[in-house]
Amino acid sequence: MNAKNTPYVPLTSDNAALVLVDHQLGLLTGVRDMPLAELKNNVVSLAKAMRVLKVPTVVTTTARDSMWGPTFPELVEVLHGINIINRNSVNAWDDPKVAAAIEATGRSKLIFAGLSLEVCAAFPAITAIGKGYDAYVPVDACGTFSQTKREAGLLRMQQAGVTLSDYQTLVMEVLKDNGRPEAGPVYEALAIPFAVLVGQIAKSYRS
Repeated sequence: MNAKNTPYVPLTSDNAALVLVDHQLGLLTGVRDMPLAELKNNVVSLAKAMRVLKVPTVVTTTARDSMWGPTFPELVEVLHGINIINRNSVNAWDDPKVAAAIEATGRSKLIFAGLSLEVCAAFPAITAIGKGYDAYVPVDACGTFSQTKREAGLLRMQQAGVTLSDYQTLVMEVLKDNGRPEAGPVYEALAIPFAVLVGQIAKSYRS
């Protein structure tokens, strides 16, 4: 069927899952395509917001003890209660434990953020497309080691049918309705201060 003739089904709290791949201290030291503080903020905000929205999250590292070190502490702090799966495979989906965790979510739309973008996010996202899932990558929650690698990774994912976006837009798509009780905490998680301020002003008018 031609994709242009297929109605788009939005991301929701019921059909989406988040997969965080290799946001590890050793890999962070090589990031050159975006400011490190911005990348860390984006990943943490994405994880926080998706937890508020009750979107299941799978987290994995590679060669944690031998090469790339642990997940960076700010992210670990918001992942309390989530088991971080360590593996040796380059493509996270090639690890049976990771694949089983993703499949166990029962979700058809998978959001991949990884470090590096062109390997850790791209490989499992492209694999997901091949398995019949819809795959999304928030490109500002991924980093890599040069601008060339970033551009090549984006091109390859587009060619494979992965939907590229930014992390805030994907969260907003899941939120859908600003009348939801989760809206305030979501905006706080996304660190959008003007949204929280406007909400506080509106609340003061109602009281």
